[in-house]
Amino acid sequence: MAGASHPVIAKAAKAKRMIKQNRPRRLICLTGFMGSGKSTTAGLLARQLGWPHIDLDKRITDFSGLSIPDIFSRMGEPEFRRIEHEQLERVVGEAAESQKPRIVSLGGGTICQPQNIALLRDHEATLIWLQCPVEELLLRCAIVIDRPLFRDEASFRRLYQERLPAYEASDYRVDASLPPQRVVEQILALSIFLQVLA
Repeated sequence: MAGASHPVIAKAAKAKRMIKQNRPRRLICLTGFMGSGKSTTAGLLARQLGWPHIDLDKRITDFSGLSIPDIFSRMGEPEFRRIEHEQLERVVGEAAESQKPRIVSLGGGTICQPQNIALLRDHEATLIWLQCPVEELLLRCAIVIDRPLFRDEASFRRLYQERLPAYEASDYRVDASLPPQRVVEQILALSIFLQVLA
């Protein structure tokens, strides 16, 4: 029949997909909006697994010698994004070289940059979105003064909506409105970790 796949070819393609899906993932990246608890959750998760935790924002501040707000105010967002991509390349390269699994907490806007998501996909990183209602994120961020992109509620909500499609394209999502340890439990229950911990 025209357009129909040959059964043997279709079976081989399915087997190839299953092999790829069941391959142990060595780069687990937590993503989400500001205030979702990426760094806290990643640290707890890494300790529970005995894996290294890399915080991308910390890599950026260590490299630049400046805080994230200072980079934004002195150099602007384009320069921040350049440094972010450069440091992400280093993190991904280190993971590929060591062949050891690691947990990476990304910045809130990291996966919204096309060059970053392409890099992560090329290296078969697993993206886990820490999903949290915007009202809860607002409450959490209102008491923090070092968020360079948090100016007021209207811009906060607008930025959240702009980034939402990128977050929704993640491989998995967990409810990050819960306490951090509960978030970690949800992540450990995902199929990727059931394979690793079996």
